[in-house]
Amino acid sequence: MYQPPQFKSDDPALAAELMRRHAFASLISTDDEGFPFVTHLPLHLQEREGGFVLLGHCARPNPHWRHLQARPAALATFMGPHAYLSPKIYPDLQRVPSWNYLVVQCRVRARLVEDADAKDALLKKMIGDHEPRYTEQWRGLGEEFASKMLAGVVGFRLEVTSWACKLKLNQHRPESHAKLRAAYAKGNDDERELGEWMDRLGTGGD
Repeated sequence: MYQPPQFKSDDPALAAELMRRHAFASLISTDDEGFPFVTHLPLHLQEREGGFVLLGHCARPNPHWRHLQARPAALATFMGPHAYLSPKIYPDLQRVPSWNYLVVQCRVRARLVEDADAKDALLKKMIGDHEPRYTEQWRGLGEEFASKMLAGVVGFRLEVTSWACKLKLNQHRPESHAKLRAAYAKGNDDERELGEWMDRLGTGGD
């Protein structure tokens, strides 16, 4: 990922927050012909001393798990809020449109999770992320149904070997911050979230 220094963040807490708040990721591997193969899926983040681990699963008919088995090195990307940047925010006319966004990219090494109990534990972690109250319903579905569902998916553990976090919020153009923040405050959900991040990073204007 192209990383101009003004947009680069080395703060693992900010990267973790983005990965949790925007957990629907793109997992990118290579297929048997060497072409990129992408699955869009939620991933569960685990923090541990010195790094991150991502947990996920895909349907057994999805060949992605076979690609991970054959070539464990992969890339997981998390796209946070993003929005158009109009040149109207600048005091002069010699400007062009752009796009602001927050993104985390993780290089990972995959290990498959095939044991039924381990897959069940993995799924419960993901249920906990998105709908904790569903846990009781899952437990009440019965062993036969649960076994069938578990057999239909392949889990994986993605060890994050390195990560990069990019927070592109026009940090290098301080003359634009006040108008940009005001415009984002009146915008859609993504724009309002970007405005909140501007405030956190000290680029929210006066």
